[in-house]
Amino acid sequence: MVAVRAPRLIAVAAVTGAFLLPLAWTGLAAVGVLPDDSTRPPSWTGPPTLDHIAEIGVAEPTFWQELATSTVAAIVAACLTVAVAIPSAFALARSRFRGGRTVTQGFLVLASLPVMAYVIPLADLSRRVHLIDTFAGVTLAEAAVTAPLAVFVLHGAVAQLPTEWEEAALIDGAGVLRILGRVVLPLIAPSVAATLVVMFVLDWNMLLVPLVLTSGEVKTVPVALSDFFTFERELDWPTAAAALMVSLAPLAVLVGVFHRVLERFVLQAPAGRDIG
Repeated sequence: MVAVRAPRLIAVAAVTGAFLLPLAWTGLAAVGVLPDDSTRPPSWTGPPTLDHIAEIGVAEPTFWQELATSTVAAIVAACLTVAVAIPSAFALARSRFRGGRTVTQGFLVLASLPVMAYVIPLADLSRRVHLIDTFAGVTLAEAAVTAPLAVFVLHGAVAQLPTEWEEAALIDGAGVLRILGRVVLPLIAPSVAATLVVMFVLDWNMLLVPLVLTSGEVKTVPVALSDFFTFERELDWPTAAAALMVSLAPLAVLVGVFHRVLERFVLQAPAGRDIG
């Protein structure tokens, strides 16, 4: 058994190492340890220091405000997305009409579309309702972009539930909202929590939506980090790397706290077969 598992473990370790190598490289640059290509073989130069973290505020004076803005915006957008997706998924899973499966797959198609397909009409709509370059406009737009994926995922979770408990509650006189809140929601709580975390990660990393919908009054971390790589500014790679590592802190904390919930995150096909 050990001999059978060894190749698999080696393959997993190799793939994991390949994914973590750029992050490790960035982490070393953040503390001032940089590669020296002038030596043979190439070596690493520079004593480790935390000075580059202090330089973030000099290179990007509003970075810490942008970090707070990104955190709050991602939390609000994720909560709003899941709050809308739960009743939508429940209605879709319990409805009886032809083409329901097609509609469900349509949400997956919508979730797979490039963000550019959403951001142009969202920008025009935000401008018409005077939400352009506002915190509310960015938050609502991020929630709208990620909503189709949340509906598809939670629909799979609801579709797997037996209907006996709901039918019993209906006989007792419970309304739809009570059935949803007292019966369905507790049963799909792990899926809801995992979906909430995943939506937060997607909203946190979103670049194009806040880039198009803002012009400086509201700036998120991805937009701020992109400023380090523009031609208008000479790139200071250690400071940029330090800003990148600092921006990963909220994600690392969130995933670390909810890692057990994420282990139970599984996409469910409408027919009851796992697809992820």
